[in-house]
Amino acid sequence: MSQPPTMRDVAAHAGVSPMTVSRTLRDEPTVDPALRARVLAAVDALGYRRNDWARGLRAGRATGLLGLVVTNLGNPFYSQLATGVEEVAAEHGLQVLLGTSGEDGSRERAVVDGLASRRVEGLVVVPAGADQDHLSRASLHDLPVVLATSRGSSPEVDSVVVDDFGGAREASRQLVLEGHRRTAFLGLPHPSWPGAERRRGFLAGQTECGVEVAEDLLVDLPAETAAADARMWRLMAAPDPPTAVLAANNRNTLAACRWVAAAGVPLRVVGFDDIATAPLLAMPVSLVTYAPAEVGRRAAALLLQRLRSREELPPQHEVVATHLVHHGDPLRRR
Repeated sequence: MSQPPTMRDVAAHAGVSPMTVSRTLRDEPTVDPALRARVLAAVDALGYRRNDWARGLRAGRATGLLGLVVTNLGNPFYSQLATGVEEVAAEHGLQVLLGTSGEDGSRERAVVDGLASRRVEGLVVVPAGADQDHLSRASLHDLPVVLATSRGSSPEVDSVVVDDFGGAREASRQLVLEGHRRTAFLGLPHPSWPGAERRRGFLAGQTECGVEVAEDLLVDLPAETAAADARMWRLMAAPDPPTAVLAANNRNTLAACRWVAAAGVPLRVVGFDDIATAPLLAMPVSLVTYAPAEVGRRAAALLLQRLRSREELPPQHEVVATHLVHHGDPLRRR
């Protein structure tokens, strides 16, 4: 593979000195117009691009880069969140470097270290787990960080979260009002802020309505599809199966829907996270929805606020509201 053209290549092509090329690209007014035209023609002919990032490092200037770390781009939530971050960055003339952790804490540490070594001006991170020591101000030498979807273990770190507790509580109460006394909570396999808050909201809603939740109804579904389906079948094969489920994320919602489609047995399904194809499902389903892009936009805005502030700001923590949306008649297949 050929090497990209250098400033010396441009100078040789234009028949001028490298200093003339440098002065032209800095748009200095002292460059002769004829020489300027030759240099710019050579730039176009060779496809030369200045390495502004490296030049910024040498001059000690800002790089114009923000870092974003998510767990899994295969989940539509994270791609929408990334879109929100990029929208705000673009409005301010910044670019985003993206890394994924694969829901692995050690990999997240490596990605964060890599982005910090590339001199990003700040980070938006969706934490992969409860261990977040590497995201503290001390660990990152005061590099600004905003956590997205998690409040984090350190109160000094800014955050933007979804109203996980409130959304799950509302959905939980709704199921009791519909007459369900045995509702299962389909939780997440790894410890996380959203998973813990959604479980807490589910239990609060049941308790407020006078329902005691049996331990066998608190089930964590594996992330892998086959394993999740197998666990769902074991739950529903119990002597006293639930009549409804509240799923902690869109993967678990789809696992419950697959069970209904295969078993042909009615089951009231409420899930957290939007599913674009929900209106096409051959069964009623309700979803606790919110705007993932808004989480990204607000996280990026908080990061820029901290970067641009001339004074020390107190920690900022924002919450994005949720809404319970019904697709189909929830009572139709009772």
